Amino acid sequence: MFNKIANALSIASFLLITSTLGASYFGYKYVQSPQFQKKIMDKILGEVQGLMPDVLGNALPDVTGKSMPVPVKPSIPKMF
Repeated sequence: MFNKIANALSIASFLLITSTLGASYFGYKYVQSPQFQKKIMDKILGEVQGLMPDVLGNALPDVTGKSMPVPVKPSIPKMF
């Protein structure tokens, strides 16, 4: 009786492991596919484009002041 139960659990364990490995393999292949990467990039760029006008509008000043003076470095005479 115990032998039949152990064999049934062994078969169930084998089926569980092979289905997990198969699903992992196909999931990895799907994530690495160009169609999935294009879909994700389109979604990300759509979100970023929706945020950009608000960010740029609030961050950029309307008028700027005079430029800052840049100190002039003395030139070093060449020896040769």
